[in-house]
Order: sequence, then C-alpha cells, then structure tokens
Amino acid sequence: MTSPLHQTAPARRRLAAIGAAAALATSAVLATPLGAATGAAQTMTQPVAQQVDRTSAEPLAGSVLVVSVDGFNPSALSKLGPTGAPTFHRLIAEGATTMNARTQVELTLTLPNHTGMVTGRRVNASAGGHGVTWNDDRKRPATVQAAAGHPVGSVFTVVNGAGGSSALFASKTKFSLWQRSWPLSLDRVRIQENNTKLVKALIGDLSTPRDFRMLHLSEPDVMGHEYGFMGPRYLAAVRKVDTLLGQVLAAIDANPELAAGLTLVVTADHGGLGKEHGVATRRVNYRIPFLVRGPGVPAGVDLYSLNPAYADPGRDQLSYAAARQPIRNGAVANLALDLLGLPAVPGSEHDAAQDLEVTATAPARSATG
Repeated sequence: MTSPLHQTAPARRRLAAIGAAAALATSAVLATPLGAATGAAQTMTQPVAQQVDRTSAEPLAGSVLVVSVDGFNPSALSKLGPTGAPTFHRLIAEGATTMNARTQVELTLTLPNHTGMVTGRRVNASAGGHGVTWNDDRKRPATVQAAAGHPVGSVFTVVNGAGGSSALFASKTKFSLWQRSWPLSLDRVRIQENNTKLVKALIGDLSTPRDFRMLHLSEPDVMGHEYGFMGPRYLAAVRKVDTLLGQVLAAIDANPELAAGLTLVVTADHGGLGKEHGVATRRVNYRIPFLVRGPGVPAGVDLYSLNPAYADPGRDQLSYAAARQPIRNGAVANLALDLLGLPAVPGSEHDAAQDLEVTATAPARSATG
C-alpha cells in the first residue's frame, strides 16, 4: 500500500491541514512515556501557538535518507582524496556541503548526538533537551521520555502522525532505545553490527514505499577506538563506508522514480583523534561534515553560502546562546520534515523554524576545506 506521503503534493498538504485542525481541537495530544516496564511510549505535542505553521508547505522530496557515519572526522576526506573516497567526493560535487558543521555542545558521544538528530533537541534535559547522556545498552532509563522527564517526539512520530512510514537501520545495539521510545512510529527496525549486511538490508528496503529512513554505519568509530582515529585502519574503514555508500547510490540510481524524489543527507555524531572522542571541547571531536544531495539541491555549493542566517563557526564550538547558530547534526530531523512538507518536531530546538536552506541558488565555492 502506498504511504499517504507518497500522494500528490496537494493531497499531502490536505493531510497536513487535517493534522493542524486536530491540534487546534486540543492543546496537546496526551500520552504516557514508557518509564515503567509496561506501556507504549508516544509523544505529546506542544501548544499550537508554539508550532511552526507549515500546513501550506510544498514538499521538496518524496523521501529522505539520512546516513550517519559514526566517528567521521572530515579530515579523512582530505587524506583519502577523490581516489580514496570517490563516493563522498561525488556527493560533494553533486550537492550542498560543509565540512565545518557541529555536534551537540554538551557531549561528543554516539547515542546523545544521534538522539539529538532525530528529536531536534539539545542533550540537557533541564533546558528542554532529550536527556540521553549515556552511551551504552542500559535499559534504565527505559526510554528517551523517561530520560528527559517530559514528552519527547521525534522525526519518526511526526512522519507517522501524517500517515507516513519510517525505518531505522543501525549498527549498534544501543539504538534499541529508540524502538522502546517510539514503538508505534517505526515501521521497520534492523539492528545489525555488520555494516555490509546492514547496507544490503537497506538496499532491499528501497523497494518499499517509505518517507524517512536512517542508516547508521559504525565501522570508522570501531576502528578509531581500537587502532586510532585518522590512522591507517581508520582510513580503511572510511574507504569501506565510501564503497558501501556507492552501493546505496547505485541502487537509488537504478530506480529512476526513487532517484527523482529522494534527498540524501550524510552527517556524523562526532569526529575523533587518537583513540577517543569524548572531550567535547576539542575541535577534532565536535567538527563534523554535513552533506545534502537531492532534487533542487545546487551542485558543488557550500551549505553556509546558502544559509547566511547560520554562522560558520570557524574553529569554535558556539554555545546554544549564540545569536547565529552553526549548522548542527541536530538539524537532521526538522530538515527532513521540511523536505517532506511536514512541520517541525514539537518542542524541538535545532532548525525548529525549518529555515535551514538546501535548495536555494547560491554561488558555488569549495566545500572540502
């Protein structure tokens, strides 16, 4: 059955309008976070006055695929060059890119940053964040909502609420947290530590109509911790990811209908140097890439040149209090929803105004520095 988000643009706008009308009927959709052993975790919308009105937004993409490369130090692309990493360099040539995006301010760890990507929230729960501060397989707190102490929605809940379909392909078992947190909003979850097998599963899923997919690839991080980030084995792992991404692009290109409507976003949770990435104040840890390729995305353009409202941070990690924010990995959720013509995640912070532009025309300049 075709997902409602794969209908025509007018039909999708009507769907969004119906959702907005339902929100007007009540200030919040009540649900209970799964903090105990039983019950289904859902979300609670914010008051309508706080929501961004996107009911007349024209969808720019038929579907969105987000790829997060765990532990991706962007300096690896300079080391490998176009010969060593041809797929990444193809994405740079064909899309809008920055090698100077930022992680969450508080932590440069895998699970906190990825949870920020799908919720659009900072980490610190007392400031409205998602509260996921750990980076392992612990079962308590059982959900993101329990960690935050308040309802937390996600890109998955917004897509599901509009009648769409989402899937997660992750290569670390700690991502089971999301399945417990939003069990009704993920139509498929595949957790597979073998990156090659995981990509094969994703490619097989491309024949299923879906609106949002997320792929997490862990091998650079694994090699970095064991042998050292930016070392020979780490660079070999980045080359392997480049090959796997090439397979994904080939599968997309082999399906003209899918290729015509799919936007690909590639980013990371943190960088790394030596055998660690846990010091959040080190540039090698908080500096990450952000690449976008898809319909209407200009080729070979730096993302900051498209977004004068965002600040290229130079060498700094700007605080959340800065008037102009850098492009952060936490923008993933609301950028994807914006491309799909859907409103921002309720209560989110990163790109909550959905003003991160990836389709405007701008003068091209190098994005590989």
